[in-house]
Amino acid sequence: TFRVFVGPRTVEESGWRLKKAAGLVKLLALAPDHRLHREQFTEALWPGQGRRMASNSFRQTLYIARRTLDPDAAVASRLLDYREEHVTLCPHHPLRVDVEAFQEAASTARKEKEPAAYRAAIDLYAGDLLPADRYEEWAEERRSELRRTFLSLLVELASLCEGRGEYEAAVEALARTVANEPAHERAHLGLMRLYARSGRQAESLRQYERLEEILTRVLGTHPGTETRRLRDDIAAGRFPPDGAGDPAVENGPEKTAWTPRNHNLPAARTSFVGRRHEMLEVKRALAMARLLTLTGAGGSGKTRLALEVGKDLLGAYPDGVWLVELAGLSEGTLVSAAVAGVLGVQERVGQPLTDTIGEVLRGKRMLLVLDNCEHLVEETARLVDTLLDSCQELRILATSREALGVAGEIRWTVPALSVPVPGSPSAVEDLEGYESARLFAERASERRPGFALHSGNAVAVAEICRKLDGIPLAMELSAARTGALAVEEISGRLTDSLELLTDGGRTRSPRQRTLRGALDWSYELLDEEERKLFRWLSVFAGGWTLAAAEVVGAGNGPEESRIIELLSQFVDKSLVRIELTGEALRYGFLEPVRQYAREKLGQSGEAEAVRRKHAAFFLALAEEAEPRLRGPRTGSGSNAWRQSTTT
Repeated sequence: TFRVFVGPRTVEESGWRLKKAAGLVKLLALAPDHRLHREQFTEALWPGQGRRMASNSFRQTLYIARRTLDPDAAVASRLLDYREEHVTLCPHHPLRVDVEAFQEAASTARKEKEPAAYRAAIDLYAGDLLPADRYEEWAEERRSELRRTFLSLLVELASLCEGRGEYEAAVEALARTVANEPAHERAHLGLMRLYARSGRQAESLRQYERLEEILTRVLGTHPGTETRRLRDDIAAGRFPPDGAGDPAVENGPEKTAWTPRNHNLPAARTSFVGRRHEMLEVKRALAMARLLTLTGAGGSGKTRLALEVGKDLLGAYPDGVWLVELAGLSEGTLVSAAVAGVLGVQERVGQPLTDTIGEVLRGKRMLLVLDNCEHLVEETARLVDTLLDSCQELRILATSREALGVAGEIRWTVPALSVPVPGSPSAVEDLEGYESARLFAERASERRPGFALHSGNAVAVAEICRKLDGIPLAMELSAARTGALAVEEISGRLTDSLELLTDGGRTRSPRQRTLRGALDWSYELLDEEERKLFRWLSVFAGGWTLAAAEVVGAGNGPEESRIIELLSQFVDKSLVRIELTGEALRYGFLEPVRQYAREKLGQSGEAEAVRRKHAAFFLALAEEAEPRLRGPRTGSGSNAWRQSTTT
């Protein structure tokens, strides 16, 4: 899929009203130095047109491409710079292209010769290049080149794993090769050899038969001499030679798979459920940016996702993957000291510690994971800005409830786990397709051995997932209650999830032991004006519009002109989510967050006054809509009105 990210804006493939304008940008993205002569465009995009007509088409297309990237003409002309008959893509701005990130990672893997580096590169391959341009000659050669690189990386990874005695990992890589290229004889040969070494001679011979059938049917050929010889040796019992079989047998119990030591990531104590797609997307985003910040509401699983990504990338960074936990720090001045402590950087007399860290890390290829930055966001941002300026090979993965706001940062919002939609089938096999249900079942089985999803509890589990909006921390805390409550009782008590979800374990930090603790952490970071509006918005059970928020926020609250700014801040701080309903933009809380805000509203003594404003707003809206509801255009008018009055 072709996407262009320009600052916070995303231009999807469907956003290009002229296909040739998208083609112009694609050509530049793939070109060396992202620079092409005017005639190279006309030859690629208008090969059948005369010189003058092609030149006119080029100029019109360049104009449309610029306006698509940015409606501001001055900005757009800098994004697509045209001078001296050459067009250059983003000559004055940082530019990252996923194709280049993949090729760089492939080069690194072949240099480092580590499985993790190979896997990191393989994960960056997103499929055939520009499938919408499948028949364009200018894309075909590069598409084939990238595909060959991807398949070669898989085969090389398999060879590397086989040499380390990691046969299952090697089989997995070659099986993926064959799935993508069924006639890849070298991959089939490797699978035959690995199956035989693992004592699976019958499977090895079946692999040969599959290869023979594919080659005969697709290419009209037969397996090569080496492959036929291996098949004969396996069938005759000559391969593998005596003593060259399963590494689990020949190496004995002492030998274990290699793992890198240059990291301080904690060992996981529980299984990691779901998030396969998110893992892949985060790794790809990290390859495109030197600073990636995972944002999301408290309990959304930012830290766990960052740690799992870091573990997957061990070996891809020769100088290590290092975790710096900031949650326990109370002062911004301690951020640099915490980073220095993890990395073993000593202070130098007469030199700021930040500068010392930058000097030590200069030239090192390292991933730094900064966890829980939100309460020290300004100090963390300054440190990150300095390090990225001085350390060109450094990558930073941060977690925070709001972005750091540093140039070049990519903000990646961690979504909730998938949940069953209302009215969807509640059969066990259907429920197991949702990450929230799988997480609940796994954690419940840890608290109550023998627990499993079945037809008797499926409806209640689906309801728990929906009531908690798939928030991972909430799902884990609810599953912990299965030690004392039936699933149906848990579901029934979730009208007050803050009271029920309070058992996160003694060794967790206070903000992770209870759902209220996680939300307290976010609430305490708000100023008084933000807290007041946050409380007041809890009167909306089903979301709200900007107009509704301005009415409810009027009076002793923020000025009306400030409401939109505060709502944007809530979105940035992962407290409020937005959705597009038809053409209307609506705001809303996750249900546990709304319950928390409602609790704060009740404690404030403001509840009655806020509810009166809420009721008055919807009464006025209903009175305004009544004539349309009674008139001949009831159908369309009624639907539009209902969209605007969800309370």
